Amino acid sequence: MSGGNLPPFAEGIFKADGTHAELVGSRCPVCGAQHFPARAHCPDDMAETETVSLGGSGTLYSATVIRTKPPFGLPAPYAVGYVDLDAHPLRIFMLLDPEHTEDFHIGMPLALKSGALGVGLGGEPCIRPYFTPALKD
Repeated sequence: MSGGNLPPFAEGIFKADGTHAELVGSRCPVCGAQHFPARAHCPDDMAETETVSLGGSGTLYSATVIRTKPPFGLPAPYAVGYVDLDAHPLRIFMLLDPEHTEDFHIGMPLALKSGALGVGLGGEPCIRPYFTPALKD
């Protein structure tokens, strides 16, 4: 999936350069809590947070395939799952690669990608991050 010059689905949740993608989150300098998506203030102590890279790899904790009409112009069926990030102690809920909907299994290594997928809040085509099965070495 390529994205050309399309806007991201949401600002500030990921960075991509065409070959590499990484999630962007926040970290509280007071208590160390990390969040995705990023928050301006820590919900635990209300301290201002700092922006951090959360990397682009993880392990699939759980997944499901949704077979009803998808939102935001996503392909049907589509898969979502909880991913434990490799570089940070976070479990996040993310879209999974629509080209591999039936291939996901718990414990598999994942890599973050981004590409033209669905539409944004205004109905325009956009770029979205999603996890795909990691290539084996």
